[in-house]
Amino acid sequence: MARLVILGGGESGVGTAILGKQKGFDVFLSDKGKVKEKYRNVLEHFEIDWEEEQHTTAKILNADVVMKSPGIPDSVPLVIQLREKGIALVSEIEFASRYTDATIIGITGSNGKTTTTMLANHLLKEGGLNVGMAGNIGDSFAKMVAEFEHDVYVLEISSFQLDGITGFRPHIAIITNITPDHLDRYDYTFEKYIASKFRIAENQTSEDYFIYDADDEVLVNWLKANPIKSKLLPFSLQKEVTEGAQIKNNEMEITTANNSITIMTDNLALEGKHNVKNTMAAALAAKLVGIRKESIRASVTNFQGAPHRLEKVLKIAHVQYINDSKATNVNATFFALDSMSAPTVWIVGGVDKGNDYRELMPLVREKVKAIICLGLDNSKIKETFGNVVDLLVETYAMEEAVKVAYKIGERGDNVLLSPACASFDLFKNYEDRGEQFKAAIRNL
Repeated sequence: MARLVILGGGESGVGTAILGKQKGFDVFLSDKGKVKEKYRNVLEHFEIDWEEEQHTTAKILNADVVMKSPGIPDSVPLVIQLREKGIALVSEIEFASRYTDATIIGITGSNGKTTTTMLANHLLKEGGLNVGMAGNIGDSFAKMVAEFEHDVYVLEISSFQLDGITGFRPHIAIITNITPDHLDRYDYTFEKYIASKFRIAENQTSEDYFIYDADDEVLVNWLKANPIKSKLLPFSLQKEVTEGAQIKNNEMEITTANNSITIMTDNLALEGKHNVKNTMAAALAAKLVGIRKESIRASVTNFQGAPHRLEKVLKIAHVQYINDSKATNVNATFFALDSMSAPTVWIVGGVDKGNDYRELMPLVREKVKAIICLGLDNSKIKETFGNVVDLLVETYAMEEAVKVAYKIGERGDNVLLSPACASFDLFKNYEDRGEQFKAAIRNL
């Protein structure tokens, strides 16, 4: 019996354990931290051998294959030991893909991948396909493969998950964009991060499709220097494309195999230029798997966006409160500010991942009337924008930030939580930050 060892007892680890057990592996799961109770119960239910708060090397180095959770860096001594022994290391996405013949739509990128994944899933589901959505969102891919027989999977995939693939081959691959993020995992080398994202296409053939943002110089230049085998379908707000998606006279034109759909951009459920792009990518994927034009048109107008991503919370005294807690980097906040069409009170701050706020300067000058800092160290934000806005206030708790925003906001304004930072100084995660924001608004 082949031995499968899983490092990490989170969603992807436990999902892989279930699938591995089902496929007849001798499974052992090991987590250096504590395993959450809900996962512990699942492991007990499936009678899977596991440990927490330690890695017993004797029980790990005898593996035939090891699934490493995406949060564990390659530089960890145990991982180096496994490599030296020649033991196969794979990601959950790789492992699960070996046990399904379903059509796979794989979506990666620095920003927009969650929204694009949710929208593609919505278009396929509304179009009548038997579809599962997994990966970085919802259930793990492995758990889904173990429990369902879906015909199509829409997967949100991080670069960390792509680092652990060997044979994974999505029929349709999408890269929404690439901006410097998580560089600490890639020796602070942007090229390594780009190469990691492009692994989504490395096993594709001329039968497969690659959908990408043709306005993103990083993507365009990389493709020129590193051609891929799949059929290219660019989407663009600026350029003309023969096949792919473009904008003409306020209409989105989606063309594959000489067959086009047009959609009025005014009718889209999601606001902002970046969401026009996310919609183009999802609609191209839907068209490639045979969803009818009428269905695609209807679905892009009735879609509910991702939570914590430009989520309209409430209007109080004619001021709109918007939760964009998922914006954990400058680029995501750029999109948020860019889509604001009213004077904005901007709540920003948290754990800075080496942010350069200067690229936000033109948008802040144009749209932001006041800045509320929400973090333990706000010095960089104050240095950058202190002289640009009339009012900059420091706060250290969500309730306080929202109360200040309430005082500042005037009829017709927006109050936007778009932190551009990780949340770990004051919150558990970006979801916790977004939920606290919504709760504070309801308590006003």
